[in-house]
Amino acid sequence: MKRLLKKFTGFVSLATLAVGLMVSSAHAETLRIALAETPSDEMAAFFVALDRAKANGLDYEWTAFADEELAIQAVLSGQMNIGFGTPYAIMQRSKAPVRIVFQLSKLKFFPVTTMKYSTLKDMNGEPIMLHSRGGGTDSIANVIEEREGIKFGERSYVPGSGNRVAALLAGQGEATILDISNKNKIIKEAPDRFHALPMFDVDASDEALFANLDWIQSNEEQVNILVKALVSVWQDMAKDPTIISRETNPDGPIGQLPKEVLDELDGFYAEAVEGGLYDPNGGGRKAATADLEWYTRAGQLDGDPKTLNIDDFWYFAPLDAALK
Repeated sequence: MKRLLKKFTGFVSLATLAVGLMVSSAHAETLRIALAETPSDEMAAFFVALDRAKANGLDYEWTAFADEELAIQAVLSGQMNIGFGTPYAIMQRSKAPVRIVFQLSKLKFFPVTTMKYSTLKDMNGEPIMLHSRGGGTDSIANVIEEREGIKFGERSYVPGSGNRVAALLAGQGEATILDISNKNKIIKEAPDRFHALPMFDVDASDEALFANLDWIQSNEEQVNILVKALVSVWQDMAKDPTIISRETNPDGPIGQLPKEVLDELDGFYAEAVEGGLYDPNGGGRKAATADLEWYTRAGQLDGDPKTLNIDDFWYFAPLDAALK
């Protein structure tokens, strides 16, 4: 797989994969997108949206950082323009003018463990693998502790659901939190070793697209093209999940994933759509309200969620324009 590696001093580790997808345009500077992990089946829909945005004149490049924290820091530093993540704590505590513009996915995750555990309460004092410090799975672990009256043991951070599956299968852990696809994958591969514990419903954001508000307002055309493309893909996907595999560029980063991954795209997106992973309308005010409640309970926001102002965390103009 041919990729262009770039260096971003102070933020990119050796594990960071940087890829520039250059699109010719004379009308705007290149939009620099910070991904929170390397391309996977979970990102196929986003790359379809990028292709649609490219067709409408968006000039962009993307960089895959080792984890969400690095992606967030790259946006805060100005090295990247827009990024993946849910930086609620940073938005509140640093007073940085950062706003979310689109909900990429909801927190539809599942605690997966060895057969040693039967309920969430059995996890009291037990170690668990999570995606990243301060990220969605970390928040889920916090809320599980609060709702179940337990306290997890040591938390280790392994970015990427697929990497955590590999670690479990290799006997390097006994519990983690996985997305729908990887939950099904590990249980199918080792049904005698792993199962999913009963879990309460969660509708808050797992991944969202965010940027500095000043940059958003100064680059309205670029942001509007991207958000409109995302809305079109999310709405088409809700009607027919196979649109993702059919529109995936075989020469792009998703098209170059292993054949066994590509063969499962239709199944993955069918399960994800049925499971409510994606909001066809990009989340908007409904997601913002749910996020404030969730991330307050998760310990990443201070105060009463009923008194917090969603406009301090989201900027709705691009999404409102795309939905007209």
